[in-house]
Amino acid sequence: MKAVNEQGKEVTEYGNKYWLMLDEMETQHVYPIKEAQVEEMKWRKWADDWLVHLISPNVYRTPREALASFDYIVHEGNFGTVEGFFAKYVGAVAMFFISKRLKSRHHLQDNVREDLYKAANDWVKAVGKHRPFMGGSQPNLADLAVYGVLRVMEGLEAYDDMMTHTKVQPWYHRMEKAIGEAEIVNWQLLQPPY
Repeated sequence: MKAVNEQGKEVTEYGNKYWLMLDEMETQHVYPIKEAQVEEMKWRKWADDWLVHLISPNVYRTPREALASFDYIVHEGNFGTVEGFFAKYVGAVAMFFISKRLKSRHHLQDNVREDLYKAANDWVKAVGKHRPFMGGSQPNLADLAVYGVLRVMEGLEAYDDMMTHTKVQPWYHRMEKAIGEAEIVNWQLLQPPY
């Protein structure tokens, strides 16, 4: 569907973007409680509409953090010496200024870390104390969406600050473990029988 957003810009929206196409039996298996499906969709949308917009303003918050972020990108990437130099310094400067525009566009606080901390704590509160994941005993798509957004900050100051100043760390470590276990199972399933 075509729509006009808050800034007056025409955008394309997909009405069923967060709805899984499951038959009735699959739906009952995946979502034994109907509210679980609605909750999952709500938080997947939140990850796309809010959480993801907190990343750039936080990882490129200051010139020093922007430079450290691009140093990490260049170190982990496949850059030659000259390309790495330009990527690091030109990229850091560009993203520092772009992050300031994004901060304004998304109406973030002057200290963007506060928005990140609040978002992480809102997520932990939504998961609750009585279940390890939003999906219950196993992660659901909302868990994966939030984990995926937060994971891009690993190795950066914003990630360390978030882990120190919020309650997200236990959930995050449970996600790392669950994903690691899933990778092992998938790898074993893909091995040819001998």
